[in-house]
Amino acid sequence: MHGLGDIAGSARASDPSQETVFELTDVSVHYGSFRAVRDVNFGVVKNEITALIGPSGCGKSTLLRSLNRMNDLIPGARVEGTVAYHGENLYEDDIDPVEVRRRIGMVFQKPNPFPKSIFDNVAFGPKLQGTPKSELEAIVEDSLRKAALWDEVKDDLKKSGLALSGGQQQRLCIARTIAVEPEVVLMDEPCSALDPIATAKIEELMEGLAEQFTIIIVTHNMQQAARVSHRTAFFSTEVSEVSDTRTGVLVEFDDTAKIFTTPADERTEHYVTGRFG
Repeated sequence: MHGLGDIAGSARASDPSQETVFELTDVSVHYGSFRAVRDVNFGVVKNEITALIGPSGCGKSTLLRSLNRMNDLIPGARVEGTVAYHGENLYEDDIDPVEVRRRIGMVFQKPNPFPKSIFDNVAFGPKLQGTPKSELEAIVEDSLRKAALWDEVKDDLKKSGLALSGGQQQRLCIARTIAVEPEVVLMDEPCSALDPIATAKIEELMEGLAEQFTIIIVTHNMQQAARVSHRTAFFSTEVSEVSDTRTGVLVEFDDTAKIFTTPADERTEHYVTGRFG
C-alpha cells in the first residue's frame, strides 16, 4: 500500500505540539445523485476526542464512514474533496481500503459481537494478521483491560460474547477494534442502545482510550459531547442547490467549550439550547 506506512506522524497542526491526523478539505459525500453532505472542512488532532453533533439526516454518520472508507461498501456512494490522513489522500487509487480500516477502526451503534467466545472475538483481527498463537493471550488481555472489561470476564473467556450484557458487548467490540492497534477509533453513536450506567462506563473508557488513540464520535446526546470531547463539529441541513432535497452542511467547528457556551453561529446556539427547528 502506497504512502500510509511512510507518512504516519509527519503532519502537524499550527501548534507544533498538536499533530493533525485528519484534514478534510471540501469533502462531499454522494449516494448516487443524492448529495448527503457537502463542502466539509476541518481537522482532527491526535489523541483528542472529536464529536460530530446535529439533527438526524445531517450527514454525521455518512461523514464518519468516509473517514475509513466504509462508504465504499455502499453501491453508488462516492466521496469528493480530500480526506487526508497524515497528509495522504485516502481516496487515491493506490490506497488499500482494507489497510485504511485496520488503521482507522470503527465501533457501531448497536453492539455486534461475533457468535464466538469472548477470547475469539478479541483475537479475531490479530489472527487474520498472522499474529503468532503464543502472543494472542497477551493481546486479548491487554485489549480487554483497555476496554475496562477484563476484570468482569477474565474467568469466562470461553463464554460466548453474545451472552454478555449490552454494555459489556459494546466494550467487547471496542476491545476487538483496538486489538489490531489502530491509530484512530471511529464511534457511531456507541451509547444510543445502552442504559445510563453502561453509557457512563463507555464515556469514562473513551477518556482513557484517548491517551493512546484518536477518537471521533457521532452522538445525538449533546451532554455526552460536552462531557467527553475536546472539539465539536455541529452539522445541520439545508435545501440542496441542485435538487429539492436536504443536504448536510458543517455549520461550526471549534473547541467543545466554545461550541456549548459561546458559539459563533446562531444555528449552533439554537441547537445546543434546544431551540432548533
